[in-house]
Amino acid sequence: MSVRNALNCLLIGTVVAYGMSVPLAAQSNPSLLSETSAAAPSTDVGSGYNVPPKNILDVMRAPSPPYPLVSPTHDTILLLSLRDYPSISRVAAPYLRLAGVRVEPRNHSKHDTAGGYGITPCADGYDLVHIADRAQMHVALPEGACLGIPVWAADGKRFAFVNLALNSVELWIGDGKTGEVHPVSGVRLNPMFNDAMQWMPDQKKLLVKLVPDGMGAPPTEPILPIGPSIQETGGEKGQSSTYENRDTLGNKHDEDLFDYYGASQLALVDAATGAFTPVGKPGNYESLSPAPDGHHVLVTAIHKPYSYVTTYDRFPKEVEVWNVTEPSHVSVKTIASLPLADRVPIQGVPLGPREFSWRATEPATLVWVEALDGGDWNVKVPARDKIMLQKAPFEAPAQEIVRIEQRYDGFGWSDLPSIALLNEYDENRHWRRTFIVDVDDQKGKPRPLWDLSTDEHYANPGNPVEHQLANGFSVVRQDGDRIYLSGAGSSPDGDRPFLDRLDLKTLKSERLFRSDKTAYERFLSFTGPDSAIFLTWHQSPVDPPNAYERTLGKPLAAPVGEAVFASASVAITHIPDPTPEVRAIKKQLVKYKRADGLDLSFTLYTPPGYQEGTRVATILYAYPLDYADPSKAGQVVGSQETFTRLYEYRLLLLGGYAIIDNASFPIVGDPKKAYDTYLEQLVADAKAAVDEAVRLGVADPDRIGVTGHSHGALMTVNLVAHSDLFRAGAATSGSYNKTLTPFGFQSERRSVWEAPDVYMKVSPFFSADKLKTPLLIIHGGEDANPGTTPLQSQKLYEAIRGNGGTARLVILPHEPHWYSAMESNEQLVYEMLRWFDKYVKNAPPR
Repeated sequence: MSVRNALNCLLIGTVVAYGMSVPLAAQSNPSLLSETSAAAPSTDVGSGYNVPPKNILDVMRAPSPPYPLVSPTHDTILLLSLRDYPSISRVAAPYLRLAGVRVEPRNHSKHDTAGGYGITPCADGYDLVHIADRAQMHVALPEGACLGIPVWAADGKRFAFVNLALNSVELWIGDGKTGEVHPVSGVRLNPMFNDAMQWMPDQKKLLVKLVPDGMGAPPTEPILPIGPSIQETGGEKGQSSTYENRDTLGNKHDEDLFDYYGASQLALVDAATGAFTPVGKPGNYESLSPAPDGHHVLVTAIHKPYSYVTTYDRFPKEVEVWNVTEPSHVSVKTIASLPLADRVPIQGVPLGPREFSWRATEPATLVWVEALDGGDWNVKVPARDKIMLQKAPFEAPAQEIVRIEQRYDGFGWSDLPSIALLNEYDENRHWRRTFIVDVDDQKGKPRPLWDLSTDEHYANPGNPVEHQLANGFSVVRQDGDRIYLSGAGSSPDGDRPFLDRLDLKTLKSERLFRSDKTAYERFLSFTGPDSAIFLTWHQSPVDPPNAYERTLGKPLAAPVGEAVFASASVAITHIPDPTPEVRAIKKQLVKYKRADGLDLSFTLYTPPGYQEGTRVATILYAYPLDYADPSKAGQVVGSQETFTRLYEYRLLLLGGYAIIDNASFPIVGDPKKAYDTYLEQLVADAKAAVDEAVRLGVADPDRIGVTGHSHGALMTVNLVAHSDLFRAGAATSGSYNKTLTPFGFQSERRSVWEAPDVYMKVSPFFSADKLKTPLLIIHGGEDANPGTTPLQSQKLYEAIRGNGGTARLVILPHEPHWYSAMESNEQLVYEMLRWFDKYVKNAPPR
């Protein structure tokens, strides 16, 4: 038995049927549950985890279809099987909170993803599929391994990945042809600040961050405090996001722990022999980026003074270029010294150089950007950013390439040095533009390519298709004057992914491929230099995702928007359906209008065995989005032709519910003050969706519930507080008192002092006295997402309880913003099913 399974048995105990508790060993805290109603006093009812019925458990515990990772040489597909739900023993592993990163001290691993949204995912296994002969082989891996996402070498000969072992983060290397894998002995990676391993441009070595040798024991916490924790402000105005204060540094001991676990020794690892050579001295290295020439490395190092207000990404930094030609004699050139950036405007950018990157088509040329507007969207200036360039040996002053009107959003370098795609975006208008530029021609004028709303989906041109150069850098694939674009293909009938070919001289494009209306098939990659042959990832509501090779044929006289070439496809993989019972669920795209004429849509799911014309209990799920342009707010996004998978609230379909899924909930208005009419638009969105589901004869108007997560949870509570559309609600990991995030939330950029009425109006905490509709409140006990601290749910529950409402509070131990553990997700579904069965499906008539 593996260590992981042994811990799991100790912590979990025996799983039993719906309605029964699952006792936990003493090492794990039980779910904290409280329930109150107008008819009964508040009671603590939790003593362990619960599980939903067996038909739901069987689907939750079935494996998910794998994800494809095509090799840069386009001859092999690596199928990645991710673990949907780790055990609670994995999620409950002890960790330290160090300035926005959570570190497991036992093995130096990162406990969660960026922002605390979820636990660092593990892969259960890999399979290699060789495209030429369709041969598929399973990669043999150690039992109980927790594998990272593999990174291909540009030559396709090898792939590298990490394994989260019990006492270290291991580096493993696999053979791209045989699938044989092995660990690199003696290498203990430090992924605290990411960039723990990456291929060098020669594709023979890896640049890694190691846990330094001879570190000794970690700093011990003083038995008695050495003094108070002190912060001071000197009258300078400045804003910052609201972080869970337990995740920022709080004292000198926290600083010492940050330095201890953040320290890395850079090294070069020979992929063939496993030998590794240290590079430079240990330090708190945040990011690493080798130059195309393989001799220079861009290194960002964090240093003191630290802040107790913000996270490490805003700490002071030195941006340096290291020459690693001789690893034992590294020369260092400082490019920028960045001060503490703890007063950045909400949705703004720091002052000074930022967003450093290498020019892909030159040996060692750095590109970065600097703000001209103080980093503040509210400032009106002719140009917001200037783009700088500096070449090795970095002795001459940096050269200004161009100034752009809006905020820089990156370069897309092409195969030709004279052509690059420059992107900018305007948050004030929800707008983006792309220009064709020659960065070496100072007199040349950027040529407009695209100019459209960021909310525009129907006319979205897609993204340029890239390929990897021999040095590992990605550039836009180019055939003469033509490039290729791959996009979602949103339309009034749903997404139909496409592949286009665009002529950069005429700016005219032709459609090479578009997904059929009865399936969802997206472009993966070309198979080689011949642009007539490419790989796709195909699925339908009844067909699991699989890779296909598609070949273009004769030209067609096609309608506008359709492919102008015939094409034939051949299956490369044959992944089976892991949950055949789910195919009995039906779904359809439904389009309708809001009372003010705004176009809206949702996907309507009906449960297995549903008889047309029968009204059933129904649950609405949505996530409100902000729009500047009402004509874009109603555009259909998503597809009803994807392979149906069930998770979270969708699992209620197996309990007999219909689901109004991803209902359009636009909040339309000037981005600077859209939340002035948030509540009115929210209720109008909900009423339109409910009325349409009732008109279709599916939803029973007297048995409808509502649920949402995060910003959707705020929506949920506001809807049950300010409308009579729903019999009950379930809100997960929300923020219900916006005065606790005083410097902005979502797209709201005004502070609570500038718009106090708006903050009060959107906060259902202040309407708790009106909240009489039964409300289930669920939150992850370790939520680090800015603004959604567990305190938000606890205080909302207390407010409802104190005002005589009906509510149930469930705190899931150890869980971040998105719930990870199998036990936690089983509890989530159990709670939702129990709540909606009681207050929606089996509720008496109003």
